[in-house]
Amino acid sequence: MRADRVFAYGAAAGLLGDLLLGDPRRGHPVAAFGRAAGAVERVLWRDHRGWGALHALVCAGGAMALGAVASRAVRTSPAASVALTGAATWAVVGGTSLAREARGIGGALEAGDIEAARARLPRLCGRDPQALDADGIARAVVESVAENTSDAVVGALVWGAVAGVPGLLGFRAVNTLDAMVGHKSPRYRRYGWASARLDDLAGWPGARLTAVLSAVAGPDPRGAVRAWRADAAKHPSPNAGPVEASFAGALGVRLGGTLSYGGRVEHRPVLNGAGRAVTTKDVERAVRLSQRVSWLALGGCVAARLLTKGRTS
Repeated sequence: MRADRVFAYGAAAGLLGDLLLGDPRRGHPVAAFGRAAGAVERVLWRDHRGWGALHALVCAGGAMALGAVASRAVRTSPAASVALTGAATWAVVGGTSLAREARGIGGALEAGDIEAARARLPRLCGRDPQALDADGIARAVVESVAENTSDAVVGALVWGAVAGVPGLLGFRAVNTLDAMVGHKSPRYRRYGWASARLDDLAGWPGARLTAVLSAVAGPDPRGAVRAWRADAAKHPSPNAGPVEASFAGALGVRLGGTLSYGGRVEHRPVLNGAGRAVTTKDVERAVRLSQRVSWLALGGCVAARLLTKGRTS
């Protein structure tokens, strides 16, 4: 079976598996990678960019090498190749968990239980929940759903289409490393620099595809494009900016503004300033848009892989 068809069948099976099963409660492969990366960090950590770059190379390169070895081991069996691609896709995407957590917070807000919503928010993002009212929590959820649609689904599919199982595992490894060491704390300002920059690079194509598909699948395509063009570059993240701006325009809401992380207040530019303030009902709208974008991304990545293979064969 051709590699493009292996990816098509495997990625579809993996995304369907995520829809039906979600993430495993125990023994998640990404958690296992995180423990391994933490062990490597304990050996390599120095307050130096070079040692941080070595950490990123060892961890992300190791994940890609594992994917390459596994793919080579099953290359003579189409069924095993599809199964491996499906298992890798299921392991690295997280759309169902993203929707479940967002809806859990949205449900608590709809029920008027703001304390329950605050208790659940850290599972989704790093905001300080005690600093937020109900609408502030809803805004944080919508922003997290937008960004994680790219990070947890679309970006992985893009790299799976480009490089198969090694691409899937490598993207998730890079994204996980950024979450672990890519922030600007005193410990990781230098050591995590390489992981953060690598995540920016790996996330670039998925973020743009997510922004495009948000405009295609959202209720206000023109608003999505307008907000993306006007406001994306204002965001401090080169990849979160296009995604959040496009989601904001598509949903007709304002995102950005003042937020708090770990006791540190940030004043971010407003995205889609012409939109209305986010309310609790927008959580479900954002989740549904995320799901539409995810399935469109699968179709687009599969089509691109098939067309590319057809032109080169």
